[in-house]
Amino acid sequence: MSTPANASKSGARPKTRAAKPRGSAQRSTTGRGNKPLVRPAPRSKVRRARLVVAKVDTFSVAKLVFLLSVAVGIVFVVTSVVLWLAMQATGAFQGINDMLTMLGTTGNQIDVSEFLSLGQIALYTTILAVINVVLFTLLGALAAMLYNVAAKLVGGISLTLTDD
Repeated sequence: MSTPANASKSGARPKTRAAKPRGSAQRSTTGRGNKPLVRPAPRSKVRRARLVVAKVDTFSVAKLVFLLSVAVGIVFVVTSVVLWLAMQATGAFQGINDMLTMLGTTGNQIDVSEFLSLGQIALYTTILAVINVVLFTLLGALAAMLYNVAAKLVGGISLTLTDD
């Protein structure tokens, strides 16, 4: 066999190792020992913080509860209108009228759809939604104030936060 020095004299190329494909499980090493070319990232320690919720801002709680109760009110109004439309489409009001007539009313024909028109249903549910918004907002602000008083007495809610 020829050595690389002899190969250069004779004009032949020295034999080289085949390159490893990318993404192989083996790490390439330098010529000096078995040290990897790329060092693994050091593992960071998980940081933990223990916090106490000693006070909540009453106004921010009131704003949040107000927005959530407005959303619930909108859902309430839309649901009641859709329910009325479904009952109208399936003929439920006519069935209620027939049942009341069969139960023996005083001979007067009762039409439930006169009492429960779409406009009246939308109006009543909107009024109830507005009342609920006001009540929930006041109750949320009151709950925040009560929490602040209780937190002064017992120290608040303890939380432990960790860093991922």
